[in-house]
Amino acid sequence: MDTTNKTKLSWDEFMKVEMRVGTIISAEEFKEVRNPAYKMKIDFGDYGIKKTSAQITKLYKPEDIIGKQVIAVVNFPPKQIANIMSECLVLGGIGDNKEVILIEPERAVENGMRIG
Repeated sequence: MDTTNKTKLSWDEFMKVEMRVGTIISAEEFKEVRNPAYKMKIDFGDYGIKKTSAQITKLYKPEDIIGKQVIAVVNFPPKQIANIMSECLVLGGIGDNKEVILIEPERAVENGMRIG
């Protein structure tokens, strides 16, 4: 897809998006939402443990993602999703069938590491 006609971000705007590495410390089925999802807690080291949900049920089981490091945006405002307040946005690629592939570092790194 050609993105040359889309609005371009400045470097300063991009640097405002705070993407950090965190380790998933809990994951369970999120029964209160319409679309299949997991509710998770992610440890971002000095940036704390944050709650979120993710529609990643097509490719992952909760027991398989606990301990996995992921990349998330940690400076969006909190968002109410059913009965939890989501505190970060886990990043992933979206496949042709809307399956989400988690983005993760290729080796273990310190929780809270900034991506940029």
